[in-house]
Amino acid sequence: MPNETMHKHVNKLVNEKSPYLLQHAYNPVDWYPWSEEAFSKAKAEDKPIFLSIGYSTCHWCHVMERESFEDEEVAKILNEKFISIKVDREERPDVDSVYMNVCQAITGSGGWPLTIIMTPDRKPFFAATYIPKESKYGMAGIKAILNNISKAWSEKRDKIIDNSNEIVGEIKQAYQGKRGEEEIGIESVHKAFSDFSYFFQERYGGFNNAPKFPTPQNLFFLLRYWKYSNSKKALDMVTKTLDSMYKGGIFDHVGFGFSRYSTDEKWLVPHFEKMLYDNALLTLAYTEAYTATGKSLYKEIAEKTISYILRDMKHENGGFFSAEDADSEGVEGKFYVWDYKEIIKELGKEDGELYCKYYGITENGNFEGKNIPNLLNTKIEEIENNKDLKDSLEDLNKRLYIKREKRIHPYKDDKILTSWNGLMIAALAYAGRIFDDSMYIQEAKEAVDFIYENLFREDGRLLARFREGDSAYLAYSEDYAFLIKGLIELYQATFEADYLKKAIDLNNDMFKYFWDKDEGGFFLYGEDSEELIWRPKEVYDGAIPSSNSVAALNMLRLGSLTGNLDLIDECRKIFRTFAGKVKDVPIGHAYFMMAVLFDNIPTKEIVIAGDKKSDEVIKFLKEINKTFSPFTAIVLNDNSTILKEVNPSIIDKALVNGKPAVYICENFSCQKPITNFSEAVIKV
Repeated sequence: MPNETMHKHVNKLVNEKSPYLLQHAYNPVDWYPWSEEAFSKAKAEDKPIFLSIGYSTCHWCHVMERESFEDEEVAKILNEKFISIKVDREERPDVDSVYMNVCQAITGSGGWPLTIIMTPDRKPFFAATYIPKESKYGMAGIKAILNNISKAWSEKRDKIIDNSNEIVGEIKQAYQGKRGEEEIGIESVHKAFSDFSYFFQERYGGFNNAPKFPTPQNLFFLLRYWKYSNSKKALDMVTKTLDSMYKGGIFDHVGFGFSRYSTDEKWLVPHFEKMLYDNALLTLAYTEAYTATGKSLYKEIAEKTISYILRDMKHENGGFFSAEDADSEGVEGKFYVWDYKEIIKELGKEDGELYCKYYGITENGNFEGKNIPNLLNTKIEEIENNKDLKDSLEDLNKRLYIKREKRIHPYKDDKILTSWNGLMIAALAYAGRIFDDSMYIQEAKEAVDFIYENLFREDGRLLARFREGDSAYLAYSEDYAFLIKGLIELYQATFEADYLKKAIDLNNDMFKYFWDKDEGGFFLYGEDSEELIWRPKEVYDGAIPSSNSVAALNMLRLGSLTGNLDLIDECRKIFRTFAGKVKDVPIGHAYFMMAVLFDNIPTKEIVIAGDKKSDEVIKFLKEINKTFSPFTAIVLNDNSTILKEVNPSIIDKALVNGKPAVYICENFSCQKPITNFSEAVIKV
């Protein structure tokens, strides 16, 4: 932390832990964190509230800070006429969700930085995203907006308050609604596939033009649809998208890992920030695609992505940091791009020209006169089928990585979020199981240990954020849902029943704190949390899947793993709660549709009775893990007391005459036990 005496201005954000809030601690704006102190001051001074929401690696948040929040003139208006509040959307997804819905309702779009102006009782009446300092390009500048709103607050107060009440009422009605008794079934699954087929971009993959987001749950859904229907089209959409993303600049070919999104249709020019959740979900996508296709490149990409996370994003005690910025030295992408001459100088003429040929490096550049290494004009097969060439290019990338490490690095947001760590735990556990890599599984275990040691209160309530020894914020429904997902994957990778019990206990707590007893579904924030102007329930699967979507599939899987049919009944209540909304746009609810598919087709439960260290069991599991089996749950009965507690029916599935056995069940109806493991592999 810089010495405060070095700064002309210091505001109340200086005492916060959020990297984003700390970035604004020395602005001339008298920022407050989201707090009762700020709201009380707004009421006492009869001023509207200027709310700004963003996150530490947000490029346009940096731009708006430099243009406006570091500007004395803008600060003077804000300090005299408003109470200004800064919120880190990653620490407070509840606040962000409430006011992002407002912005989308008022303006038709959203994004960050999110700018809201509201009454002292937190009811919004103005919404925007990035606002320039001065009016230009047909956009009103922040100075003009603030002065006009301040004038209206003085002269037309009643009208503003009426408008804010109307906005809040309309938002509640539009986003909450009432639970219907609509059903959602396999016809919606087919519609989702049809919509994906319609929007699919044949040339470069993905489902829209620029900007292009990875949205991995779309690929998860299509892989499952392929497995269910044997649709070649579904698998082709997945492989084309995965191939194209890897070839583009959205993948960091020098240092590995994926950027947030591509600004063009080719996946060439990324928005250079790297987020933990993207890399976790994409690791899962490439690993699943590897099991579906056997394509070794997908395994390699998943492993490279994991190596980036373990190298650059891991806390020394386990757990993973949130993000790396797009900017370095105040310039977007500066850390990642190259001059042609720089490549030649660093690698030598012969090696440099070889590298430039395959990675699209030219003297004119492909990004603002510089170059983003990419494989868009390279036939991947040419590299994959030539070991010497592949090894040479890998070596050249390592040399460039060493050179790049000497540059000034982008800022790293080192807070640890329970939700995103849950996704990374799932990715590591699944990759460890599929690739037979015990190190990945151990990393997942250590991350779980970190969360249980640092992100639970003494009373067992999960918390959302850890940074510099400080744990804060009551966990949200996504924290519970994503961590449960990670624990399920870790159980499937280890068959250590404690992980399954942890998942069940957390699922029970999720119902305790978040379940809507009247209308069904999980609220975003808990009944013991701060009450906002309304209590949203998320189901849209956007950059990350929603908590309700993940929870639904979690419950179906936990039901299969434990034999608890009540969990499946509860999941179907989620389906009925959101059926009307999801059926209208199933393509926007891809993870939700995965749960619907899981519930509507025959699923398998495999119980292995025996010691997981026995040669027969190990060999059987290795064979099972070679196949993409998203509709199969595997339980290992090793006579564990914990397992018997969470799955009492397991007692009946024991050794046969002292020999290990496999029980294959479909929709909770089991065949006779099989003691010949080779026969069992064929039947699975």
